[in-house]
Amino acid sequence: MTDSRQIQPLILAAGKGTRMKSGLPKVLLEIAGKSMLGHVLDATSQLESALTPIVVTGFGSNQIHKAFPGCAFVEQTEQLGTGHAVQIATDKLPEGSLVLVLYGDVPLIKSSTLEAVIDAALSNGFGLLTVHLEDPAGYGRIVRDADGKVTSIAEHKDASPDQHKITEVNTGILATSASNITRWINQLSNHNSQGEYYLTDIIAMAVAEGISIQTAQPTDQNEVLGANDRIQLAQLERFYQSSLAKDLMAAGVTLMDPNRIDIRGSLSIGTGVEIDVNAIFEGQVTLGNDVCIEANCIIRNTQIGDGSQIKAFTHIEGATIGNNVTVGPYARLREGSELADGSKVGNFVETKKTKLGEGSKINHLSYAGDSVIGKNTNIGAGTITCNYDGVNKHQTTIGDNVFVGSNTAIVAPVTLADGSTVGAGSTITKDVEKETLALTRTKQSQIKDWKRSTKK
Repeated sequence: MTDSRQIQPLILAAGKGTRMKSGLPKVLLEIAGKSMLGHVLDATSQLESALTPIVVTGFGSNQIHKAFPGCAFVEQTEQLGTGHAVQIATDKLPEGSLVLVLYGDVPLIKSSTLEAVIDAALSNGFGLLTVHLEDPAGYGRIVRDADGKVTSIAEHKDASPDQHKITEVNTGILATSASNITRWINQLSNHNSQGEYYLTDIIAMAVAEGISIQTAQPTDQNEVLGANDRIQLAQLERFYQSSLAKDLMAAGVTLMDPNRIDIRGSLSIGTGVEIDVNAIFEGQVTLGNDVCIEANCIIRNTQIGDGSQIKAFTHIEGATIGNNVTVGPYARLREGSELADGSKVGNFVETKKTKLGEGSKINHLSYAGDSVIGKNTNIGAGTITCNYDGVNKHQTTIGDNVFVGSNTAIVAPVTLADGSTVGAGSTITKDVEKETLALTRTKQSQIKDWKRSTKK
């Protein structure tokens, strides 16, 4: 940017979005796990000298206020057009600021594109974001004179047949000084086919005052697409996911199918990462070097260390996984699970608030909750740490080099000391001493010449 002037983002977000058929305001519907308005606010937060955004709300204003308490708000009680939405906010515009008008249902706009609009305004007095579309139907057309200078914007319903042929259209995103926008906005009329106050009419007013309209273009037309129904919302989701997939591949990630990955938050990756189809990443996820994520995994708010492999159909939430760890297939790691280097959690195993030590294994059909498990310990198939007594949760502590036989119930609170062994089929209710064998199995009996019942 060429000027130190403060930028005042003004985001129009008053629409109900009737075609969405939702109880939520349209701008709170999500793209990649974040509301459309949240995406717009993220873009403005990256701008230099940006002030607290002013958001014009209408339907569901209380829900929007609750979702974004850090914003300033103005409520548009009557939906009288974009010009009216800006007009009711003019009292809040700081003197001397440059106003950047945005839309809460245009979520894919990039901060770099907004900077281009701001630079255009700082150098010429008025910056306008336009885009060329193969099918411009429904959009306001950019009208230029013989010298190519912008003279006005013709709304689609008011445009002439010749103007309908114009493919350069208005995105609605613009920047100009607070004094300019306040002066022009009070001159708007609603003498048009919609009976609304068009913000676009200020273009002609600026031209009449001798102010040159400098246009900027987005790098991708998908940046400026809005969502008015569920179909368009889904299209924006796919556009956004496609962009994220391209960024990952550019960083060296192998995606088995770029069309079948969803990132609903932040995904940080190392080198040599491979991700199979239908993987979903939510919240803050970090993958180290040479990590392999197999098909149909859901990973949320988790860190995974170098060389680890997450096998198919595994669900992980709020876990920390060390280096060279194997998880799954069909495993579930819940909040507070910590797997040390070289450990293994196998198929149909669930862990919750459990620390699994270096080199230890829980391979099959087991549950470990509220547990601390030491190094090089083996937990047999079908083992359960009984951590809940119906009222309170209790901890199980298992030391290093422990062997727990299959189909064992460990009733917490209890400690299995280093080197101890638990016989298969036991129910352990007391502490087990170091280097000892514990079992609660009844003596096996046999009845000779037993005759089975037969059908009559």
